[in-house]
Amino acid sequence: MLKNKAVELVEVGPRDGLQNETAIVSTADKLELIRRAIDYGIRRIEVTSFVNPKKVPQLADAEELVAMLPARDDMTYIGLVLNRRGAERALATGRIDELGAVCVTSDSFGIRNQGQSSDESLAAAMEIVALARGAGRSGQITIATAFGCPFEGRVATQRVVEMAKRAADARPREIALADTIGVGVPAQVSEMVGRVREAVGDLPVRVHFHNTRGTGIANVWAAVEEGAATVDASLGGLGGCPFAPGAAGNVATEDVVYLLDRSGMGTGVTLSQVIEAADWLAGVMGRPLPAMVSKAPAFP
Repeated sequence: MLKNKAVELVEVGPRDGLQNETAIVSTADKLELIRRAIDYGIRRIEVTSFVNPKKVPQLADAEELVAMLPARDDMTYIGLVLNRRGAERALATGRIDELGAVCVTSDSFGIRNQGQSSDESLAAAMEIVALARGAGRSGQITIATAFGCPFEGRVATQRVVEMAKRAADARPREIALADTIGVGVPAQVSEMVGRVREAVGDLPVRVHFHNTRGTGIANVWAAVEEGAATVDASLGGLGGCPFAPGAAGNVATEDVVYLLDRSGMGTGVTLSQVIEAADWLAGVMGRPLPAMVSKAPAFP
């Protein structure tokens, strides 16, 4: 039996979808992607990240893009940050509503991704949430490599549960579980989401899946069945991590909307408009995108 009747979607295409692309996407096209996401019904968008532009050149226009965001009271614009400097940059724009902080389960990935050990990354994430709250904004914490690390392999579920409990002490908006390299399977997802939900009490659990091994959409369903309140998705299935070898795209927004809509779960997102936006994005990228639903005939 489903624990929720509706699921919130976060569009991560402008940030996670584009960050690993080698060809620089123009600021104007990023802004159009955000506008289209708003049009198809998304109300939380991860618009960019405030990280070292030398490491992630695709997102070097963070401040420029954020200054151009549509001014709407019904939108939550999320900026990903990895440290205090990034948080201060995001808050200084005056346009970011929510800071997205990231901690990692393994030292090996943490050092490569953000120059911190696992424990140091969690402490930094908790500090970022405190900075957000102090500035009258919200903050969220994502536990990356929750289902497996590209360098250390399997991650113990108990390690993730312990990190989630500690992260909850910072009073973030939610705890997100991220399958950074797409190794998770539904049975693992069910256990992880169930145990983390139990550990963090009333705090919502969000999930972030990559489709590296073709299990992404099944993992979304397993998470939703266990009560995940929010699902990240990327238009067209774009995505990847510069610091995670072999990480393929995120679960596609259109695929997730089709799954949930056909299963009777409300998303507030209009599938036909998502497909139109995906066709547009394929033109921008100059190639077909990984998503399945936008390639298939309309049904019903």
